Amino acid sequence: MNISTQTHIYSVTELTQNIKDLLEESFPILWISGEISNLSRPASGHFYFTLKDEKAQIRAVMFKGQARNLSFRLEDGLTIVGMGRISVYPPQGQYQVIFEMIEPKGRGALQLAFEQLKARLAQEGLFDPSHKRPLPYLPRGVCIITSPTGAVVHDMIQILGRRFPTIPIQIIPVRVQGQGAELEIVAALELANRLDKANVLVIARGGGSLEDLQPFNTETLARAIHASRIPVVSAVGHETDYTIADFVADKRAPTPSAAAELIVPERESLSASLRDLKRRTQNAIERTIIHFRQRLDSLVERLVSPRKRFLTDRMLAIDDLQARSVRALDRILTVSRERVMSYERTLLAYNPGRWIQLYRSTLERNNHEMRTYLHKIMDEKRSALREFQATLAALSPLAILERGYSITQSIPGQHIVTSADTIDPDDRVSVRLFRGSLICRVERTLHGQDDV
Repeated sequence: MNISTQTHIYSVTELTQNIKDLLEESFPILWISGEISNLSRPASGHFYFTLKDEKAQIRAVMFKGQARNLSFRLEDGLTIVGMGRISVYPPQGQYQVIFEMIEPKGRGALQLAFEQLKARLAQEGLFDPSHKRPLPYLPRGVCIITSPTGAVVHDMIQILGRRFPTIPIQIIPVRVQGQGAELEIVAALELANRLDKANVLVIARGGGSLEDLQPFNTETLARAIHASRIPVVSAVGHETDYTIADFVADKRAPTPSAAAELIVPERESLSASLRDLKRRTQNAIERTIIHFRQRLDSLVERLVSPRKRFLTDRMLAIDDLQARSVRALDRILTVSRERVMSYERTLLAYNPGRWIQLYRSTLERNNHEMRTYLHKIMDEKRSALREFQATLAALSPLAILERGYSITQSIPGQHIVTSADTIDPDDRVSVRLFRGSLICRVERTLHGQDDV
């Protein structure tokens, strides 16, 4: 096939760059919807994921700078709507969507962030009832963290003053909505814990939209409430409004006014209860005094001349008991002393040191006798062994061979030859000497007194 000189031949880089320019010019900005899968976030802080629907999928990325503005967490399976642009990554030849903004589809970002944070903190145990501390029955001081303007702080001061005017009230002014408001509330919590002038804290604000209540739905404030040493009451929004602060606080009040009624008792009611308790206590004491006075009068009537008879008899009895006690103690001491002396004699008789010395002498004597006996036995065994060695040497075939005799064996059977009749001429035999052996061939055999 001939290629025309006018045909343009693209390199891979050139073609990829043309595709990149075409796509980025055709789709400078777009909105796209799909489900997140294969989500990953490396150390760089960028989000990489696949966006898919029923029939197709596309690679997607959201860089760290844009991801910092998300109010919720990206996760696999989440359906989103986002704004971005198409781009091509030349080293891999893949096209992808680079997102600038993402919103959850069907649910608001703030609502999703609220649900995600609530589930995560609940799993960590921040909402566990075992962490909830009881509120003091009668606080020594109340600290209110709220906006210094508005009806909330005035209503709470009015209610607290009406119910118990002598309880000190501390106000720490903060912003309760807007960017950074949660940091002011956290700082106020830390300040109240450092000052330690109140033993109950109230975080309060009026109702509002989910956006207005956002500072009370942050992880920063939730962990600050959980870390507070002083019990915290959350009084945020209306009765139907629930925030993360409500779940982590030690007590939730449906409204700020309800919080004021919750944390302090009504002084007049408490005074009436104290007056009633005082009256009942006085009546009980008076009845008890009357009862014991009657018993005392009865006992006085039963006494007859205590100075002449009763007290004299008791004094004589005391003297008699004292004398008997002294004699009994003397007897006990004597018996105990004799018993101790008996124990001392018994201990001396069975003194382990004495028996150890006795048994040590016996052991040394037995050891000496045993050694003497063993030496005697070994000498006898050595003499017997030498006699056995001499006898074995006399009877040993090697001793006979040493005197010039030999042992002849047939080859190959290795049978000992005791008669010339068992060997034929030209047979081979082995002759065992005292030192070494000979292999011989028989030339002829001699029987009886035949000449050699």
